[in-house]
Amino acid sequence: MESWLLSGSQYRLLLEASGTTLQILAYAFLLGIVLSLVVGIARLSERAWVRGLALVFVEFARGISSIILLFIVAIAIPILFGAEQAPLILLSAIALGINMGGYGAEIIRGGIQAVPKGQTEASISLNLGPAQRLRHVVLPQALTIILPPMGNLTIEILKGTALVSLVGMTDIMQMARNIRQQQLADAVGTQPVLFLNVLVLYFILAQVINLLFKVAEAWLAKRYEGGPALTGTELEAIR
Repeated sequence: MESWLLSGSQYRLLLEASGTTLQILAYAFLLGIVLSLVVGIARLSERAWVRGLALVFVEFARGISSIILLFIVAIAIPILFGAEQAPLILLSAIALGINMGGYGAEIIRGGIQAVPKGQTEASISLNLGPAQRLRHVVLPQALTIILPPMGNLTIEILKGTALVSLVGMTDIMQMARNIRQQQLADAVGTQPVLFLNVLVLYFILAQVINLLFKVAEAWLAKRYEGGPALTGTELEAIR
């Protein structure tokens, strides 16, 4: 009966490649969160030109194919600007981060708009500035709405890291291809077994991300137990 497990050395190779995948994901997540916040808030700006620029970014990031964006950022742009030696890991993360920023901006915008308008009006009555209202009143409440879809988006970006093998990164998928080539050369193992193990590895990583976001959600729920709204005393302290 055929074993559904790989050899110890093959698992070590996949785990090493997982480090590259997670590193790309971490960089892409950081960039994606920054873009999501900036663009999401800009989408609600009172200035029409700011809203317009933010909308252009969102539509571009969501409308362009992830593969095409990856090739543009990781291959085309370095060639055009003579920066062929730029680290592929960062360029790949930038492409994925832009993609995450486009979708994340709409999550942020929706979360902010879901906060009851009475909270904003109350903070205005206490003479809080726009930045203070956003930081101390609106965003803390919006986070309870933002976190679940943002967790799902992060898992989607994890899946998207499989594309970086197309530009020469030795991530999980590229390592799986390398192992497959070695198996074919040695006439051992089968593709279904190999890629089933890769599927399980991605599933485990996705569950870890999901768990982290669940922990963050639980912390927020405890932090704002009894209602996320700030009391009058707390609002006065911000002023």
